[in-house]
Amino acid sequence: QVQLVESGGGLVQAGGSLRLSCAASGRAVNLFTLGWFRQAPGKEREFVASISWNGGTTSYADSVKGRFTISRDNAKKTMFLQMNSLKPEDTAVYYCAANLVDWGTDAYWGQGTQVTVSS
Repeated sequence: QVQLVESGGGLVQAGGSLRLSCAASGRAVNLFTLGWFRQAPGKEREFVASISWNGGTTSYADSVKGRFTISRDNAKKTMFLQMNSLKPEDTAVYYCAANLVDWGTDAYWGQGTQVTVSS
């Protein structure tokens, strides 16, 4: 069982920055691929970024490439999402997720943290 708790969301003006954190706990959580997803009002949940168990491989949605950076600290069992040059369209609930295989039914999810970017 894996538990994920997000923090760091809030209200920021367009062009600003936020850093999200995801504290993970559970057996062998350091072996999991970790990721961030987001869901805006009226839209489906979408992939934002992911990072492999050792941090060696990262992946980003085209919409955030060059602005967001994902990282993890396995010693602290924590994942981060540094978000720069934020846009109003980045407004969403951001979810932390973990998986050993893929983002299907066996993935674990946090409760989410709200990010609001004002224009």
